[in-house]
Amino acid sequence: MKRRFAILLGSLAIVLMGCAAMEGEMRHDEPLVNTYWKLTQVGEVTPQAVDSQREAHFVLHTEESRVAGSTGCNRLMGSYRLENDTLRFGSLATTRMACLEGGETEQAFLAALEATATWQIEGQALTLHDEAGAAVAQFEAVHLY
Repeated sequence: MKRRFAILLGSLAIVLMGCAAMEGEMRHDEPLVNTYWKLTQVGEVTPQAVDSQREAHFVLHTEESRVAGSTGCNRLMGSYRLENDTLRFGSLATTRMACLEGGETEQAFLAALEATATWQIEGQALTLHDEAGAAVAQFEAVHLY
């Protein structure tokens, strides 16, 4: 009797460990809209954190299809159009602050947004693609709270 109970208890532990391992492997894709997307790669440029400057990022807001963020130097704002996996940015405006560093990232980031045609999310990673399907920029989701 004790042996059967020990076998049953051991089997239950194995099943529970397997379920826990499977749960740990499950990946939930972040939503594209209303998520803070931090730029991690744009073309050949890997953004570097610069003291006293915001990191390059954007957020697509559902209200009036507005985009807001930072180029790593200047604030950016504008509009976007989203239909299924198609994403197009409208006219983007930026502030005109002079930054000693980050100009290369800013130019590449704005060019990538302009070239964006489609998007793909895998877990917490967002990739923007151009018309030819080439990756133009990569981001990671950041949870602010």
